Amino acid sequence: MDNDDERCCGTGTCIINDEGLCWCGQQWNGTTMCHPQTASPASPTISGSDTLEQGEAP
Repeated sequence: MDNDDERCCGTGTCIINDEGLCWCGQQWNGTTMCHPQTASPASPTISGSDTLEQGEAP
């Protein structure tokens, strides 16, 4: 299969939409196809007033 799209990752099977997303999950970043960066989930934080003393019920 031949794919003349410059954004093709080299497999020749890329189907890229107008937003630059390929069917395989990669995304065009303006230079190359790469896996989109996902926002890391915010880790929960506990302030000093929210901590439990040993033996306390939640």
